[in-house]
Amino acid sequence: MRNWFNRQNIVSLLAIVLLYAVVQGLIVFDIMPPFYKLTLIQICIYIILATSLNLINGITGQFSIGHAGFMAIGAYISAIVTALQHGPLLLGLLAGAIVAALAGFLVGLPTLRLKGDYLAIATLGFGEIVRIIFLNTEYVGGAAGFTLPSKITWTWAFGLMALSVVLMKNFVGSTHGRACISIRENEIAAESMGVNTTKYKVMAFTMGAFFAGLAGGIYANYFYIIQPMTFNFILSFNILVMIVLGGLGSMTGGILGAIVMTLASALLAGVPEWRNIITAVLLVLMMIFRPTGIMGTKEFTLNFLGKKSDKNAASKN
Repeated sequence: MRNWFNRQNIVSLLAIVLLYAVVQGLIVFDIMPPFYKLTLIQICIYIILATSLNLINGITGQFSIGHAGFMAIGAYISAIVTALQHGPLLLGLLAGAIVAALAGFLVGLPTLRLKGDYLAIATLGFGEIVRIIFLNTEYVGGAAGFTLPSKITWTWAFGLMALSVVLMKNFVGSTHGRACISIRENEIAAESMGVNTTKYKVMAFTMGAFFAGLAGGIYANYFYIIQPMTFNFILSFNILVMIVLGGLGSMTGGILGAIVMTLASALLAGVPEWRNIITAVLLVLMMIFRPTGIMGTKEFTLNFLGKKSDKNAASKN
């Protein structure tokens, strides 16, 4: 319990509360324009997506490019519960996340025995299958999609994002997370040390799918309308770019990559014909000069606070 109340965690918590309070104040007093509020909620959604994909690709060392499929499942199941069945928002979000996790487990169990390009192709196929199923299901509007009331606020989006990141960060720091990292570093060596590689790969895949489904539920209950074409391969690719940009294997990098890519997309919204080109050029430059991403496998910490306190204690002694 002492580790939860060290100086680093207290400062991080205060920073999170301060950030929320500042943005909430700007929204309450009508100072923040709607476009910036939209961008902030998009950042929250993409942070959940990027960090959840990083569990699979960065922490466990797999290569999945079908994350949009899990997001689509979460979005549609959540929308069915909240809009068509008139259920509460929290129930809809949980239902979407749980069904996405179940799909991740069912897909992960057979396909995670594959490696490299074969796994990427399998997950890409899964994402397209999910999209086509919703495309041809009239109950959820088919190709036209369907509308639903917007129930997600900044408080909901930020709170769920913060909770998701904390849960995933704790998983990475746990014994299970270290087992996943050992698989990434050397799967054969991990197996020889008694690590059940299939179990941990499926565990990471299921957890990543759960949070992707949660992000989908947030998306569906904020943007009024969901359509199958929203959850295409390009979306999966954009999420992959975020974690490559931020740094594979770094949860902080996933957060940073999601923020940078979302802000870049928002700033270039006025020139949509150039947005993809400029983003691609920036990514190529990043791969040339910083191939491991912004953070690499490192995490942003407040270690300087601990070192400072240690020095003070030592000087007193």
